[in-house]
Amino acid sequence: MRFGAPAEHYDRFMGRYTPALASGLADAAGVRSGQRVLDVGCGPGGLTRELVERVGAANVAAVDPAPQFVAACGERNPGADVRVGAAERLPWADGRFDAALSCLVVGFMRDAGLGIREMARVTRPGGAVAACMWDVADGMTMLRTFWAAVGRVDSSAQGERRMAGTEKGDIASRFERAGLADVVDGVLTSHADYRDFDDFWEPFTLGVGPAGQYVAALPAEGRARVREACREALPTGPFTLDARAWYARGTVSS
Repeated sequence: MRFGAPAEHYDRFMGRYTPALASGLADAAGVRSGQRVLDVGCGPGGLTRELVERVGAANVAAVDPAPQFVAACGERNPGADVRVGAAERLPWADGRFDAALSCLVVGFMRDAGLGIREMARVTRPGGAVAACMWDVADGMTMLRTFWAAVGRVDSSAQGERRMAGTEKGDIASRFERAGLADVVDGVLTSHADYRDFDDFWEPFTLGVGPAGQYVAALPAEGRARVREACREALPTGPFTLDARAWYARGTVSS
């Protein structure tokens, strides 16, 4: 899937969950000062920012297929090496990095296995590869609420459950098949605060990701029905939604 929405729309839809998730993934990968690290599928730069804070912009590279996200990431992280490119064909030499990370991207890769192998290729022997994806079925409250509402209106909707990485253990299995060693997996958590229901619903109308594109394709009546089903499932006034992601970390073999 290609993301055509502006960076600001992504920020409103998913970016509010990024800080805690980025910190947790960087911890899982063991990112620390002195390393050179890569953010694969950087989007507008939420994880990139965390990496820059840890190792300095000169030691951070990032890549994304969406030019508008690359532009935003570069502006927000001056000095980082930010490029347009695909996970399946990373524009760096073998063993260039101490760690390669991917946050909420495995499920959007055209070929997740190849993307993971490319992450391993550009990471030095002994270096870390780490990735995470939302637990869409049970742990990511925002998306679970939305797709449950959709299911009440359109029972044929597929949602995001079939995407790579969204089931427990799936990323770890893919890492092992890619030849990574010492693979471990677990859970990362985040949350987002919403002023009210409109603050929850409006970002779904901005065309970001599978949910946003689903809403954009709905006729007005269907959109209104999904909106109302979401509203019935959520509190009035301010509220906070929790989110859980599956992650895995592996080591590049010597």
